[in-house]
Amino acid sequence: MTQDRTQTRDKLTPEQLEAFGEELDAIRQRVIADLGEEDAAYIRGIVKKQRQFEVAGRALMYLPPAWPLAVASLSISKILDNMEIGHNVMHGQYDWMGDPGLSSRMYEWDNVCPSEQWKYSHNYIHHTFTNILGKDRDIGYGILRMDEDQKWHPYYLGNPLYAFLLMTFFEWGVAMHDLEVENIVAGKRKISENKALHAGIMKKVKKQALKDYLLFPALTGPLFPLTLAGNATANLVRNVWAFNIIFCGHFPAGVATFTEEECEGESRGHWYYRQLLGSANISGSKLMHLMSGNLSHQIEHHLFPDIPARRYPQIAEEIREICERYGLDYNTGPLHRQLGSVARKICRMALPPRRAKQQPEPDAVVDARLAA
Repeated sequence: MTQDRTQTRDKLTPEQLEAFGEELDAIRQRVIADLGEEDAAYIRGIVKKQRQFEVAGRALMYLPPAWPLAVASLSISKILDNMEIGHNVMHGQYDWMGDPGLSSRMYEWDNVCPSEQWKYSHNYIHHTFTNILGKDRDIGYGILRMDEDQKWHPYYLGNPLYAFLLMTFFEWGVAMHDLEVENIVAGKRKISENKALHAGIMKKVKKQALKDYLLFPALTGPLFPLTLAGNATANLVRNVWAFNIIFCGHFPAGVATFTEEECEGESRGHWYYRQLLGSANISGSKLMHLMSGNLSHQIEHHLFPDIPARRYPQIAEEIREICERYGLDYNTGPLHRQLGSVARKICRMALPPRRAKQQPEPDAVVDARLAA
Protein backbone atom coordinates (compact mmCIF):
# COMPACT_ATOMS: atom_id res chain seq x y z
CA MET A 1 0.00 0.00 0.00
CA THR A 2 1.14 3.53 -0.59
CA GLN A 3 2.21 5.87 2.17
CA ASP A 4 -0.77 8.16 1.41
CA ARG A 5 -2.79 6.49 4.14
CA THR A 6 -1.95 5.48 7.66
CA GLN A 7 -3.42 1.97 7.63
CA THR A 8 -1.54 -1.16 6.60
CA ARG A 9 -2.91 -4.56 5.71
CA ASP A 10 -1.94 -5.72 9.19
CA LYS A 11 -4.28 -3.16 10.78
CA LEU A 12 -6.82 -5.98 11.14
CA THR A 13 -6.05 -9.61 11.92
CA PRO A 14 -7.57 -12.32 9.69
CA GLU A 15 -10.13 -12.96 12.42
CA GLN A 16 -11.06 -9.28 12.58
CA LEU A 17 -11.31 -9.09 8.78
CA GLU A 18 -13.71 -12.02 8.84
CA ALA A 19 -15.85 -10.42 11.52
CA PHE A 20 -15.69 -7.08 9.69
CA GLY A 21 -16.93 -8.74 6.50
CA GLU A 22 -19.74 -10.53 8.32
CA GLU A 23 -21.01 -7.25 9.81
CA LEU A 24 -21.08 -5.58 6.40
CA ASP A 25 -22.69 -8.60 4.76
CA ALA A 26 -25.42 -8.42 7.40
CA ILE A 27 -26.10 -4.75 6.57
CA ARG A 28 -26.35 -5.57 2.87
CA GLN A 29 -28.74 -8.45 3.41
CA ARG A 30 -30.92 -6.35 5.74
CA VAL A 31 -31.25 -3.51 3.21
CA ILE A 32 -31.97 -5.86 0.29
CA ALA A 33 -34.67 -7.62 2.29
CA ASP A 34 -36.27 -4.24 3.01
CA LEU A 35 -36.43 -2.98 -0.61
CA GLY A 36 -39.95 -2.22 -1.76
CA GLU A 37 -42.48 0.28 -3.03
CA GLU A 38 -40.86 3.27 -1.34
CA ASP A 39 -37.66 2.67 -3.30
CA ALA A 40 -39.58 2.13 -6.53
CA ALA A 41 -41.61 5.30 -6.02
CA TYR A 42 -38.43 7.25 -5.33
CA ILE A 43 -36.62 6.35 -8.54
CA ARG A 44 -39.76 6.78 -10.64
CA GLY A 45 -40.21 10.20 -9.08
CA ILE A 46 -36.62 11.15 -9.95
CA VAL A 47 -37.11 9.99 -13.55
CA LYS A 48 -40.26 12.13 -13.77
CA LYS A 49 -38.45 15.20 -12.41
CA GLN A 50 -35.53 14.66 -14.78
CA ARG A 51 -37.86 14.57 -17.77
CA GLN A 52 -39.68 17.67 -16.58
CA PHE A 53 -36.38 19.57 -16.33
CA GLU A 54 -35.40 18.42 -19.81
CA VAL A 55 -38.72 19.46 -21.36
CA ALA A 56 -38.55 22.81 -19.58
CA GLY A 57 -34.98 23.36 -20.73
CA ARG A 58 -35.80 22.53 -24.35
CA ALA A 59 -38.90 24.74 -24.30
CA LEU A 60 -37.13 27.73 -22.73
CA MET A 61 -34.57 27.66 -25.54
CA TYR A 62 -37.28 29.27 -27.70
CA LEU A 63 -37.22 32.32 -25.41
CA PRO A 64 -33.85 34.09 -25.72
CA PRO A 65 -34.25 36.14 -22.48
CA ALA A 66 -34.78 32.86 -20.62
CA TRP A 67 -31.55 31.33 -21.97
CA PRO A 68 -29.84 31.13 -18.53
CA LEU A 69 -32.90 29.34 -17.12
CA ALA A 70 -32.97 27.00 -20.11
CA VAL A 71 -29.32 26.09 -19.59
CA ALA A 72 -29.82 25.62 -15.85
CA SER A 73 -32.84 23.38 -16.37
CA LEU A 74 -31.10 21.30 -19.04
CA SER A 75 -27.97 21.02 -16.87
CA ILE A 76 -30.02 19.67 -13.95
CA SER A 77 -31.70 17.21 -16.29
CA LYS A 78 -28.38 15.90 -17.58
CA ILE A 79 -26.87 15.66 -14.08
CA LEU A 80 -29.86 13.72 -12.76
CA ASP A 81 -29.84 11.44 -15.80
CA ASN A 82 -26.15 10.63 -15.43
CA MET A 83 -25.71 10.58 -11.66
CA GLU A 84 -28.86 9.55 -9.79
CA ILE A 85 -30.53 7.61 -12.61
CA GLY A 86 -28.09 6.29 -15.21
CA HIS A 87 -25.14 5.43 -12.96
CA ASN A 88 -27.32 3.75 -10.35
CA VAL A 89 -29.70 1.98 -12.72
CA MET A 90 -26.80 0.53 -14.71
CA HIS A 91 -25.38 -0.86 -11.47
CA GLY A 92 -28.51 -3.02 -11.28
CA GLN A 93 -29.79 -1.20 -8.20
CA TYR A 94 -33.37 -1.37 -9.49
CA ASP A 95 -33.35 -4.63 -11.47
CA TRP A 96 -35.49 -6.21 -8.75
CA MET A 97 -38.41 -4.00 -9.86
CA GLY A 98 -38.74 -5.79 -13.20
CA ASP A 99 -39.27 -2.44 -14.96
CA PRO A 100 -37.71 -2.48 -18.47
CA GLY A 101 -37.15 1.28 -18.29
CA LEU A 102 -35.05 0.84 -15.14
CA SER A 103 -33.23 -2.34 -16.15
CA SER A 104 -29.43 -2.35 -16.07
CA ARG A 105 -29.46 -4.47 -19.23
CA MET A 106 -31.55 -2.01 -21.24
CA TYR A 107 -30.88 1.48 -19.92
CA GLU A 108 -29.03 3.95 -22.16
CA TRP A 109 -28.00 7.29 -20.72
CA ASP A 110 -27.55 10.81 -22.08
CA ASN A 111 -23.79 10.47 -22.51
CA VAL A 112 -21.39 9.78 -25.38
CA CYS A 113 -20.10 6.66 -23.61
CA PRO A 114 -22.15 3.56 -24.62
CA SER A 115 -23.79 2.00 -21.58
CA GLU A 116 -22.53 -1.51 -22.36
CA GLN A 117 -18.96 -0.29 -22.56
CA TRP A 118 -19.32 1.73 -19.34
CA LYS A 119 -20.76 -1.25 -17.45
CA TYR A 120 -17.68 -3.31 -18.30
CA SER A 121 -15.05 -0.66 -17.48
CA HIS A 122 -16.88 0.68 -14.42
CA ASN A 123 -19.07 -2.05 -12.92
CA TYR A 124 -16.62 -4.86 -13.54
CA ILE A 125 -13.08 -3.47 -13.78
CA HIS A 126 -13.30 -0.54 -11.37
CA HIS A 127 -15.58 -2.06 -8.75
CA THR A 128 -13.81 -5.42 -8.75
CA PHE A 129 -10.24 -4.09 -8.67
CA THR A 130 -10.87 -0.81 -6.86
CA ASN A 131 -7.61 1.10 -6.32
CA ILE A 132 -5.37 -1.81 -7.28
CA LEU A 133 -2.45 -0.31 -9.17
CA GLY A 134 -2.08 -1.90 -12.58
CA LYS A 135 -5.65 -3.24 -12.54
CA ASP A 136 -7.96 -0.29 -11.82
CA ARG A 137 -7.58 2.05 -14.79
CA ASP A 138 -9.73 4.67 -13.05
CA ILE A 139 -6.58 5.64 -11.13
CA GLY A 140 -5.71 8.62 -13.30
CA TYR A 141 -7.85 7.39 -16.20
CA GLY A 142 -4.69 6.57 -18.13
CA ILE A 143 -4.01 10.31 -18.33
CA LEU A 144 -3.06 11.56 -14.88
CA ARG A 145 -0.55 10.55 -12.23
CA MET A 146 -2.61 10.27 -9.05
CA ASP A 147 -0.47 8.03 -6.86
CA GLU A 148 3.12 8.05 -5.63
CA ASP A 149 3.61 4.47 -6.82
CA GLN A 150 2.88 5.47 -10.42
CA LYS A 151 6.29 5.90 -12.02
CA TRP A 152 6.99 9.58 -12.70
CA HIS A 153 7.73 10.79 -16.23
CA PRO A 154 8.23 14.36 -17.52
CA TYR A 155 4.88 13.97 -19.27
CA TYR A 156 3.21 14.31 -15.87
CA LEU A 157 4.40 17.90 -15.51
CA GLY A 158 1.19 18.64 -17.40
CA ASN A 159 -0.95 16.94 -14.73
CA PRO A 160 -2.95 20.10 -13.85
CA LEU A 161 -3.63 20.86 -17.51
CA TYR A 162 -4.64 17.27 -18.27
CA ALA A 163 -6.99 17.31 -15.26
CA PHE A 164 -8.61 20.53 -16.46
CA LEU A 165 -9.12 19.13 -19.96
CA LEU A 166 -10.48 15.84 -18.58
CA MET A 167 -12.92 17.79 -16.41
CA THR A 168 -14.07 19.91 -19.35
CA PHE A 169 -14.57 16.95 -21.68
CA PHE A 170 -15.29 14.34 -19.03
CA GLU A 171 -17.97 12.38 -20.92
CA TRP A 172 -15.56 12.08 -23.86
CA GLY A 173 -12.77 10.93 -21.55
CA VAL A 174 -15.06 8.23 -20.16
CA ALA A 175 -16.05 7.17 -23.69
CA MET A 176 -12.39 6.84 -24.76
CA HIS A 177 -11.36 5.14 -21.51
CA ASP A 178 -11.56 1.57 -22.80
CA LEU A 179 -9.46 2.34 -25.86
CA GLU A 180 -6.42 2.36 -23.53
CA VAL A 181 -4.60 4.96 -25.61
CA GLU A 182 -1.77 5.13 -23.08
CA ASN A 183 -1.12 1.40 -23.51
CA ILE A 184 -1.17 1.76 -27.29
CA VAL A 185 1.43 4.54 -27.04
CA ALA A 186 3.50 2.36 -24.69
CA GLY A 187 3.29 -0.58 -27.10
CA LYS A 188 1.35 -2.73 -24.65
CA ARG A 189 -1.80 -2.80 -26.79
CA LYS A 190 -2.47 -2.87 -30.52
CA ILE A 191 -4.88 -0.51 -32.24
CA SER A 192 -6.53 -3.54 -33.83
CA GLU A 193 -7.64 -4.72 -30.38
CA ASN A 194 -9.98 -1.71 -30.21
CA LYS A 195 -11.81 -2.59 -33.41
CA ALA A 196 -14.75 -4.12 -31.54
CA LEU A 197 -15.15 -0.94 -29.48
CA HIS A 198 -15.01 1.55 -32.35
CA ALA A 199 -18.43 0.81 -33.81
CA GLY A 200 -20.26 1.16 -30.49
CA ILE A 201 -18.47 4.37 -29.54
CA MET A 202 -18.97 6.02 -32.93
CA LYS A 203 -22.65 5.05 -33.01
CA LYS A 204 -23.24 6.63 -29.61
CA VAL A 205 -21.13 9.71 -30.39
CA LYS A 206 -23.08 10.32 -33.59
CA LYS A 207 -26.39 9.93 -31.78
CA GLN A 208 -25.47 12.37 -29.01
CA ALA A 209 -23.91 14.91 -31.37
CA LEU A 210 -26.93 14.78 -33.68
CA LYS A 211 -29.33 15.32 -30.78
CA ASP A 212 -27.51 18.13 -28.94
CA TYR A 213 -25.68 19.91 -31.72
CA LEU A 214 -27.95 19.56 -34.76
CA LEU A 215 -31.50 18.31 -34.20
CA PHE A 216 -32.59 20.34 -31.17
CA PRO A 217 -30.80 23.52 -32.30
CA ALA A 218 -32.38 23.14 -35.77
CA LEU A 219 -35.84 22.88 -34.19
CA THR A 220 -35.41 26.41 -32.80
CA GLY A 221 -34.86 27.83 -36.32
CA PRO A 222 -33.10 31.22 -36.24
CA LEU A 223 -32.14 30.58 -32.62
CA PHE A 224 -29.89 27.70 -33.76
CA PRO A 225 -26.60 29.30 -32.53
CA LEU A 226 -28.07 30.18 -29.13
CA THR A 227 -29.56 26.71 -28.65
CA LEU A 228 -26.33 25.06 -29.77
CA ALA A 229 -24.41 27.13 -27.22
CA GLY A 230 -26.98 26.29 -24.55
CA ASN A 231 -26.72 22.56 -25.14
CA ALA A 232 -22.92 22.73 -25.14
CA THR A 233 -22.98 24.71 -21.88
CA ALA A 234 -25.32 22.19 -20.22
CA ASN A 235 -22.98 19.37 -21.22
CA LEU A 236 -20.04 21.33 -19.82
CA VAL A 237 -21.82 21.92 -16.50
CA ARG A 238 -22.63 18.22 -16.25
CA ASN A 239 -19.03 17.26 -17.09
CA VAL A 240 -17.51 19.61 -14.50
CA TRP A 241 -19.92 18.48 -11.78
CA ALA A 242 -19.47 14.76 -12.48
CA PHE A 243 -15.67 15.07 -12.59
CA ASN A 244 -15.52 16.89 -9.26
CA ILE A 245 -17.86 14.50 -7.47
CA ILE A 246 -16.06 11.42 -8.79
CA PHE A 247 -12.56 12.72 -8.11
CA CYS A 248 -13.53 13.83 -4.59
CA GLY A 249 -14.78 10.30 -3.91
CA HIS A 250 -11.59 8.62 -5.13
CA PHE A 251 -8.52 10.85 -4.83
CA PRO A 252 -8.42 13.15 -1.77
CA ALA A 253 -5.69 12.78 0.83
CA GLY A 254 -5.94 9.61 2.87
CA VAL A 255 -7.44 7.44 0.12
CA ALA A 256 -5.47 4.22 -0.31
CA THR A 257 -4.12 2.26 -3.24
CA PHE A 258 -3.04 -1.37 -3.21
CA THR A 259 -0.66 -3.62 -5.09
CA GLU A 260 -1.80 -6.78 -6.86
CA GLU A 261 0.30 -8.83 -4.44
CA GLU A 262 -1.51 -7.38 -1.44
CA CYS A 263 -4.85 -8.49 -2.84
CA GLU A 264 -3.99 -12.04 -3.92
CA GLY A 265 -6.49 -14.47 -2.46
CA GLU A 266 -8.21 -11.73 -0.50
CA SER A 267 -11.16 -12.65 1.67
CA ARG A 268 -14.57 -11.02 1.51
CA GLY A 269 -13.61 -9.04 4.59
CA HIS A 270 -10.45 -7.74 2.94
CA TRP A 271 -12.41 -6.80 -0.18
CA TYR A 272 -14.66 -4.64 2.02
CA TYR A 273 -11.57 -3.29 3.78
CA ARG A 274 -10.04 -2.28 0.43
CA GLN A 275 -13.27 -0.60 -0.72
CA LEU A 276 -13.45 1.37 2.52
CA LEU A 277 -9.88 2.60 2.47
CA GLY A 278 -10.00 3.35 -1.27
CA SER A 279 -12.96 5.72 -0.99
CA ALA A 280 -13.96 9.08 0.49
CA ASN A 281 -17.29 10.74 1.22
CA ILE A 282 -18.49 14.30 0.77
CA SER A 283 -20.62 15.82 3.50
CA GLY A 284 -23.41 18.19 2.53
CA SER A 285 -27.13 18.80 2.16
CA LYS A 286 -29.79 16.40 0.88
CA LEU A 287 -29.86 18.37 -2.38
CA MET A 288 -26.13 17.93 -2.84
CA HIS A 289 -26.45 14.18 -2.19
CA LEU A 290 -29.27 13.96 -4.72
CA MET A 291 -27.38 15.86 -7.41
CA SER A 292 -24.33 13.67 -6.85
CA GLY A 293 -26.38 10.51 -7.34
CA ASN A 294 -25.50 9.86 -3.69
CA LEU A 295 -21.91 9.30 -4.84
CA SER A 296 -21.18 11.78 -2.07
CA HIS A 297 -21.45 8.50 -0.12
CA GLN A 298 -18.69 6.89 -2.18
CA ILE A 299 -17.65 4.68 0.73
CA GLU A 300 -21.09 3.12 0.97
CA HIS A 301 -21.30 2.88 -2.82
CA HIS A 302 -18.02 0.98 -3.09
CA LEU A 303 -19.11 -1.33 -0.30
CA PHE A 304 -22.57 -1.97 -1.77
CA PRO A 305 -22.68 -0.91 -5.45
CA ASP A 306 -25.90 -2.82 -6.19
CA ILE A 307 -27.95 -1.34 -3.33
CA PRO A 308 -30.18 1.64 -4.30
CA ALA A 309 -28.09 4.75 -3.65
CA ARG A 310 -30.92 6.46 -1.78
CA ARG A 311 -30.19 3.97 1.02
CA TYR A 312 -26.59 5.09 1.51
CA PRO A 313 -27.39 8.03 3.84
CA GLN A 314 -29.47 5.65 5.96
CA ILE A 315 -26.57 3.27 6.62
CA ALA A 316 -23.71 5.78 6.64
CA GLU A 317 -23.70 6.32 10.41
CA GLU A 318 -23.76 2.57 11.00
CA ILE A 319 -20.78 2.10 8.67
CA ARG A 320 -18.95 4.92 10.45
CA GLU A 321 -19.60 3.34 13.84
CA ILE A 322 -18.22 0.00 12.61
CA CYS A 323 -15.10 1.76 11.34
CA GLU A 324 -14.57 3.40 14.72
CA ARG A 325 -14.81 0.05 16.49
CA TYR A 326 -12.22 -1.48 14.18
CA GLY A 327 -9.95 1.56 14.32
CA LEU A 328 -10.34 2.38 10.61
CA ASP A 329 -10.52 5.87 9.13
CA TYR A 330 -13.85 6.98 7.65
CA ASN A 331 -12.70 9.59 5.16
CA THR A 332 -15.29 12.34 4.83
CA GLY A 333 -15.43 16.12 4.56
CA PRO A 334 -17.21 19.02 2.83
CA LEU A 335 -16.91 19.43 -0.92
CA HIS A 336 -14.53 22.38 -0.77
CA ARG A 337 -12.11 20.52 1.50
CA GLN A 338 -12.12 17.30 -0.52
CA LEU A 339 -11.82 19.26 -3.76
CA GLY A 340 -8.88 21.26 -2.43
CA SER A 341 -7.20 18.04 -1.35
CA VAL A 342 -7.66 16.55 -4.82
CA ALA A 343 -6.29 19.69 -6.50
CA ARG A 344 -3.20 19.63 -4.28
CA LYS A 345 -2.61 15.97 -5.08
CA ILE A 346 -2.94 16.58 -8.83
CA CYS A 347 -0.28 19.29 -8.59
CA ARG A 348 1.97 17.32 -6.25
CA MET A 349 1.88 14.22 -8.47
CA ALA A 350 2.97 16.37 -11.42
CA LEU A 351 6.38 16.76 -9.84
CA PRO A 352 9.11 14.13 -9.57
CA PRO A 353 9.26 12.30 -6.24
CA ARG A 354 11.34 14.00 -3.61
CA ARG A 355 14.49 12.18 -2.70
CA ALA A 356 14.55 11.13 0.91
CA LYS A 357 17.10 13.06 2.91
CA GLN A 358 20.10 10.94 3.77
CA GLN A 359 20.18 10.35 7.51
CA PRO A 360 23.49 10.96 9.30
CA GLU A 361 25.26 7.80 10.34
CA PRO A 362 25.24 6.93 14.05
CA ASP A 363 28.42 7.83 15.96
CA ALA A 364 29.11 4.16 16.62
CA VAL A 365 29.21 3.41 12.89
CA VAL A 366 31.55 6.35 12.26
CA ASP A 367 33.86 5.27 15.08
CA ALA A 368 33.95 1.71 13.73
CA ARG A 369 34.90 2.94 10.26
CA LEU A 370 37.67 5.14 11.68
CA ALA A 371 39.02 2.25 13.74
CA ALA A 372 39.10 0.04 10.64
